[in-house]
Amino acid sequence: MVKHGILFFFFGVLFLGHTQELKPFSYIDLNLYSGNIARHNDNITHLIQAHPNGLILGWNKRVSGEKSWHKRYNYPEFGTSISIQNFNNSTLGNGYGLHAHYNFYFLKRRLMLRIAQGVSLVTNPYDKYKNPKNIAFGSPFLSGTYLMLNYKRPQLLGAVGVQAGITLLHLSNASIKAPNTSINTIAFNFGLTAALDEKPDFLKPTSTNQGISQEIDQSVHYGAVFKAGVNQSDVVGSPQFPFYVFSFFADKQINEKSLISIGAEYFNSKFLKEYIYYQSVAYPESQVENDVDYKRVGLYLGYELLFGRFSVLAHLGYYVYAPFDFEGRYYNRLGMKHFIAKKWFISATLKAHSAKAEALEFGIGVRL
Repeated sequence: MVKHGILFFFFGVLFLGHTQELKPFSYIDLNLYSGNIARHNDNITHLIQAHPNGLILGWNKRVSGEKSWHKRYNYPEFGTSISIQNFNNSTLGNGYGLHAHYNFYFLKRRLMLRIAQGVSLVTNPYDKYKNPKNIAFGSPFLSGTYLMLNYKRPQLLGAVGVQAGITLLHLSNASIKAPNTSINTIAFNFGLTAALDEKPDFLKPTSTNQGISQEIDQSVHYGAVFKAGVNQSDVVGSPQFPFYVFSFFADKQINEKSLISIGAEYFNSKFLKEYIYYQSVAYPESQVENDVDYKRVGLYLGYELLFGRFSVLAHLGYYVYAPFDFEGRYYNRLGMKHFIAKKWFISATLKAHSAKAEALEFGIGVRL
């Protein structure tokens, strides 16, 4: 299926490229994909049996052009998409996802990068008795993320265009419930697009949004964030516990797109207290004392990619205080932040140690 789709794609590029190209303001697209499960963890080798395939159906709308960042990012698109994934594996079952996404364009809007985040439902999660081999999905509801890189030729035949590329799909519950080795699918995709309407010209940014001097406050700001959630250790059957994170930071916007920050944070993760006790009892040879302090203190460096009141953030941290060594000294964080008022913001972030997720954090903070 994918092979024939790629041939059709190149046929369109070579022989239909002279068709007049319009600029759709909104459109739908349908991508079919087939690929392989990546072996990111040796424990999931038994789950890599066949080639997953599926489809992604999306609705897309170009930004209006009224904000200065719209032009700065080459007029991206926002939208929603539905994903269906058949793992062709009775242990894993099927996955169904609902996502919000942004499309970013390069190479004269021929190359599109889509970043999508949402929630997914899998039909056959882990069950101690009915499905003990599925160590990838410990719960039916998961965080569903996908990245899609497509070469596009819109409106080759009237409103219909074609696109093809590579898609990476990730399913994980962020250690909310064990087991959670997760699944990453790398696939080739081919799709069709259909324009719904068109807008002839981009709108120019308003005068209040023009000019670097009016947009960028390069002074140092200080703030605090409180993050919380629930998670569980890797021990299957262990209880779920709440966690709390208190962060203090200083940041500085360095240009139209970027902000850098440094911060200190205190972690109170109740699951770790239970895990330390479990290690001391189950593995006495490890010589872990059951009263070792489970609390941690970390320092981090951060970067944010700015989209008006919304930003995508990345942190790299180091524990300066961590009496119990859990997954090493370094940690990382990826997520999103949105200002709901001039000084107040909310955030959703995934904290991990390299590729191993520890917690899905929901936060509220203030920037002074």
